[in-house]
Amino acid sequence: MAEGSKFQLSVPTGGESLRGIGVFLAAYLVATIAEATVKWVLPEVGPAIAMMTRGVIGGITVAVVVRGRGLFPQNKKLLVWRGLIRCCAAGITYWVWSRGLPLVDTYAVLSIAPLLMTLLAVPILGEKAGWRSWAATMVGCLGVLIMLQPSGDLWRIEAFVLLFGAVLMALTRVWSRALSASDSPATITFWLMMAHIPFGLLLLPVFPPTGNVMTTNVLLLLVFFGVLNGIAQLLFARAFALAPVSALAPFEYSPLLFGGILGFIIWGDVPGWTTLYGVALVAVAGLYTVYREQRRRAAERAAASSKNQAASG
Repeated sequence: MAEGSKFQLSVPTGGESLRGIGVFLAAYLVATIAEATVKWVLPEVGPAIAMMTRGVIGGITVAVVVRGRGLFPQNKKLLVWRGLIRCCAAGITYWVWSRGLPLVDTYAVLSIAPLLMTLLAVPILGEKAGWRSWAATMVGCLGVLIMLQPSGDLWRIEAFVLLFGAVLMALTRVWSRALSASDSPATITFWLMMAHIPFGLLLLPVFPPTGNVMTTNVLLLLVFFGVLNGIAQLLFARAFALAPVSALAPFEYSPLLFGGILGFIIWGDVPGWTTLYGVALVAVAGLYTVYREQRRRAAERAAASSKNQAASG
């Protein structure tokens, strides 16, 4: 159990952390494709329909994948709060986009989330984030800022509201790790999906559909988005069950890398030199984190081998 935490969390081994990082990267790859899909249809359906689709189709997807097992919640209170706050964070993002905040500036503000995750994990989970973890996360943040080059008028009221959304998002990430002490990834994901349904209904009068939702193409894209989102959130929950927040935080910047690749493949967007410099910094931060976990795993194996040799001797 982590010291200073009320949650019964075991200290992950180096091997578990490495598996968690791999699952986390897979989750963000799937989530990036899902985000590209929903952005495609968002002008037609609006945020409310997108959120309800995420809840209904995503929830069904999770139930099918786990064959309906392990969906009964244990820590009901924290699951409810996490679902509510996560939906609020998503609603804030939709609101700032509707107010015209550029996507590049949105990413620039949200780049504070990994730092907040590392910070919040200390009092909530009792994790000990050393200077190396902080350095890797901050280098990744610097790389994001170099890539994005936010405009001079970034600090407007929408950006400050989005900053609050980043705090909420970071909190729900840490709670994902906390919930792994009592609930399975399937439970955590399923009830997050369910929270989107009433939240989307509440947003429907504010963000009604602006186009024809019932066309075949739109419906297929919505179903595709919902399925991918359910899978991505299931992978996220599994990653936080395996690895500490401080090991995963530097990889919160990976959507920018995946998004850049998708942008080149789909739209032929060629990144500039500043983007490549930023990508290099993000990659260095992530690879250094993997290197640290591999070293820790090797040390654990050496210690276990020495212990076995001493016992046999």
